[in-house]
Formats: sequence, structure tokens, C-alpha cells
Amino acid sequence: MSVRNRFFVAFILSLPMLIEMVLNPLIGWEFPGHTWTMFALTTGVMIVAAGPFIRTAWAAFKNHNANMDTLIAIGTTTAYIYSIYAMLHHQPVFFEVAAFVITFILLGQVFEEAMKGRASSAIEKLLGLQAKDAEVLRGGKLVRVPLAQIVVGDIIRVKPGQKIAVDGVITEGSSTIDEAMVTGESMPVTKKAGDAVIGSTINKSGTFIFEATKIGNDTLLAQIVDMVKRAQVSRAPIQKTVDKISNIFVPAVLIIAILTFVIWFVLLGADVVTAMLYAVAVIIIACPCALGLATPTALMVGTGRGAKMGILIKNGEALEAANDIQTVVFDKTGTVTVGKPVVTDIIGNEKTVLALAASLEYSSEHPLAGAILEKADRLGIKVKDVKNFKAIEGKGVTATVASKVAFIGNVKLLGKTKLDTKLAHEMERLQSEAKTVVIVGADGKALGLIAIQDTPKDTSAVAIAVLKKRGLRTVMITGDNKRVAQAIADIVGIDEVIADVLPSDKADRVKSLQRHGKVAFVGDGINDAPALAAADLGIAMGSGTDIAIESGGIILVKNDLRDVATALMLSQKTFSRIKLNLFWAFIYNALGIPIAAGVFVWAGLALSPELAGLAMAFSSMSVVASSLQLSRAKINATHYS
Repeated sequence: MSVRNRFFVAFILSLPMLIEMVLNPLIGWEFPGHTWTMFALTTGVMIVAAGPFIRTAWAAFKNHNANMDTLIAIGTTTAYIYSIYAMLHHQPVFFEVAAFVITFILLGQVFEEAMKGRASSAIEKLLGLQAKDAEVLRGGKLVRVPLAQIVVGDIIRVKPGQKIAVDGVITEGSSTIDEAMVTGESMPVTKKAGDAVIGSTINKSGTFIFEATKIGNDTLLAQIVDMVKRAQVSRAPIQKTVDKISNIFVPAVLIIAILTFVIWFVLLGADVVTAMLYAVAVIIIACPCALGLATPTALMVGTGRGAKMGILIKNGEALEAANDIQTVVFDKTGTVTVGKPVVTDIIGNEKTVLALAASLEYSSEHPLAGAILEKADRLGIKVKDVKNFKAIEGKGVTATVASKVAFIGNVKLLGKTKLDTKLAHEMERLQSEAKTVVIVGADGKALGLIAIQDTPKDTSAVAIAVLKKRGLRTVMITGDNKRVAQAIADIVGIDEVIADVLPSDKADRVKSLQRHGKVAFVGDGINDAPALAAADLGIAMGSGTDIAIESGGIILVKNDLRDVATALMLSQKTFSRIKLNLFWAFIYNALGIPIAAGVFVWAGLALSPELAGLAMAFSSMSVVASSLQLSRAKINATHYS
């Protein structure tokens, strides 16, 4: 039975007792059967509404454990059993105590569920944004088919104002697309042939045709929803501390309740009923519901808020790790820079050097290979066949081209061979302009140089400035040479550069930086995965490879470096809210237990078990309400709008 239904059962069965409690002092009214009717009504409450509390408490007891249900079960069962004893001996009964406490506790849980539903409903609504059907090319004709019938490879037409059904790549036409519901980006994005489109986003202007590449659970929207759902049920490390405290707290409360009974009954001379009511009030007021809600509710709201902003926090561990980051380390290519290098200069015989370089790079997967091949294609230079191709990590490639042992790479590839004075001078000049320079040669002799440049993203300088303003140290790690890397760093304002780093060594460099404090690493490539995993917090760019995204704890869907600061601030605000919730939950119990135990009864300050149950319910609701404040918190880490 749901919590809501259990509450309604408890409320309906408790209502007659509440009416009598109000009317009896005024007009002396009692409902028929009085004590026996109260017994029957409360028994119904205990079986239907309190049953799950009692069963959970018993299961915990058998496992030598205790939780908040233990306190609820012991408190209400004590009042119920004592009332049966009192009824049989014609003494005053307290059935209403058990019934009201269960009703108030369930009332608090109903409100909690409603508030938590508000916290997570925004993500669920995303799924409702999906298109229901699409115009798909079938049998040479465009026909409208349901979303479920679309398969990978389908050719789909989208007109202005329509939703894009699934993820894909535009093959014909161009348009501006509103991607706000997925990326949080308010401005429409211009798309043309070759660009990727995201399912459920809205086509604003032109008509275009695209090929479906991901459908169903593989689409970006579905992955976002799944990731956020998993994050919302994950546990932050601080919750382990809370669990340890709760394991000690529950037995401690039971001891305090027993001491309360003994002190009132033995030392202060109170009657059994009074002493018992004080003890029961202690047990009820101390139920650590608020303590148990402090972390998960804040985590739920924070991750939901992040998803709306295009920032995916994968779990509680990532959120907590972001709280006290001191150094942010960036990969260069594709993270700080655009990630699409172009050939800017060719030193030597242009045709000879470029033909040799393109032939060598044709089989290479290096990011710079594309720039060389694109330049060769633009100039109409044909690629020659190569033999004995060999990629040398961190240095370059070699192969046999037209019976010559050709090579392309950096100075490490030359070994002891040195460049002639002219080429060395040109290389120094090009590197001073923040360009990557590769050496092209054959049979052990350098024939020329190719300069390639990958410019910083327009947003990189702003992003770095915001991080530095927040007191964070910024570092860039790259396999590029020191001079080129430093030139990029100077443009965007990065504090420190670690250059000439092999991909396999990135993680080790991150670990060395961790000696001076917690480190976040921001990257997007396959070679960044070890560093993302080694860092205290891995932040993966949304355009990166699957393995990089899998290694990151936070994903930036918009691929905007400015969101690093926003992600850190959101995480810090969420974690701060968790700590605030825990503080008030502890304070509530610290103040509530002495009052319930009757310590301040001399000042007229006391709590009956019913009021203790109501106070406990409202304390839980206040923690959830506190967490909901995150949805309206001002996240102003970046001042770039």
C-alpha cells in the first residue's frame, strides 16, 4: 500500500478520536463504545498504517541493526500495548497517542513524496518532449511513421516548427535549431550539412534532411534522463558518515528514553503513565527522518537543476569532490582550443613536403593528420601508397614512400639528427606564433616543415578568468611543445603549462598535482580518460569520446568551457545545502530530545507524544523544503551573458 493510502487510512480511523479530544473538554461528548472503539480504531491503524514500520524495525533488529523505523515502531507499540493493559485494568488509556503519531508521521511522508516529486519531475518532463512521429524516406517516398518504427540509417525530413525525432547528422539543407530543452542553451544554434542534431529539439527555420544515427535509449536525451535518474539515487560520501552516526544515534535514543522513564518514575516520583509518556515522546521526537532526507533530497534537486543547465552530475561522489577543488587542469586540444587544426605554413618545396606528409598521415589517427590531408585535398595533391607504416607514440610516424624511408613528427623523432640552421630558425619563429610545427623528411634528412594551428575557443579566456577570480589555480597539460602551449596559455590566461607530456603520462602528472590539493581535470579525448579517472573530479566535454564521457564525473553537454565554473558552483551550492540540512537535522534532535524528556517542564515547555510526532513530521518537511530552495538558487559563477 502506498504512503498516501496508508495516511488516509490512519487519518480516517484517527478522526473520531480527534473529534472526541476536541469536544470532550467542551461538552463532555464521547463516541459510543469509547475505550473499546478507540482500541478497535487504533488496532486498524497499527495493522494497516504502522505495519510497514514494525516489519522494517523487526527486520533491522534480526540483523542486529536499528533505524528510524525502529524508533517509530517502539514508540507507538509501547503506547498501544500499555493502553491495552490499562483498558483491561480500567485505567486511563492512550490509544490516540499511537494513532496520532502514525498519522502525523505519514502526513510528513506524504508531503516529502510530493516535494521530492517536484524535484525530479523536470527530468521526467523531458521525455514528454519527444516527437511522436517523423517523415521518413521509405520506398522512395516520404511517409509519416511512429517514433518507435524509426531505425538507425533512416533518412528523415524536418520542416520548420517540427521536432527532430531522433539523433542524427544533417545530409542536406540547413537551419537554426532550438536545443534549450537538452543543452540549456537559450539561443538557437545554426546547423548545416555534416552537423549533428539532437532528438526532441525544435527546428526553427529551414527544412533539412538528416540520417538517424541513434534511436530509443541511445539518444542523447534518453541518456541524460538515465544519467540524472542514477545520480539522484546515488549516495554522496558524506552519507556514509550520516549512516554511521544513525547507527549510534538510534541505540543512544533508546537508552535516553529508558533513562527518562527511570528518572521520572524512580527519582522524581512520577506515576508510570507520566514517565512512559515522556519516554515515548523522546523516542518519537528523535526519529532521524530529517537526517535521512538531508542528503538525497538536496542531491535530487541539484542534479535536476544541473540537467536543465546542460551540466550532468553523474553521482554524489562527483558532487562532493567538486566542493573543495583547488586546481583545475585542462587538456589543450578540443578543450581549451577549437580542436580543429588547420595548416597555416609550409616551409620547403610545398608540393613535395605536403605530398610526403599527406601520404604518411593518410593512415594516421593523430588529430593533426586531418589538417594536413584537408590541405592536400584542397591543393589537389594525391596521396601515394605507403609500406611499413609505424606510429611512434609521442613522436610521429614513419613509413616507406616511393622506396624512401619517410617520416613526419616532432624533434623527438629526429633523435640525434639536427635541423639545419634555416629550418631551425623557421621552426622557432612558427612556434613563437603558437603554431604546432611538424618536421617532414626522408632517408634521415629533414625536407621541410608544416605549421598547424588550433586556435583557442572564443569562450576559453572568459572561462579561465572566472575560475581564477574564484581563487582556483589553472593548469594546462598537453603533448604539444612548451612554446606553443605557453602561447595558447598566455592568450587565455592559464597560470601554468605542463608540455611535452605523452598521453600515457597525463594521469601521472595529475597525481603529482594532487599533492598540493584536490584536482579537477577537464578533457574530451580518448587519451584523456586515464587523467579524468585519476583526478579527484573528472569533467568531460559533451562533444568528447564515449570513453572520456564515461570516465568523467561531470559532463558539460554544451561543450562550453565556461560551464566548468558553473558546474563547480552548482556542486558547491548543492553540497553546502546538504551540510545545512544535516546541521538543522542535528540541531532539531539536540533541542527536541531534552524538551520531550521533560527537562524544561518547570518552565512550562513540554511535548506530548502526539505533538512530538507532528514536530518530527514538520522537521522532515522543512529539510525537503530547504533542498527545494536549490531550484531557485542563483548560480552566478560565470558573468559572461
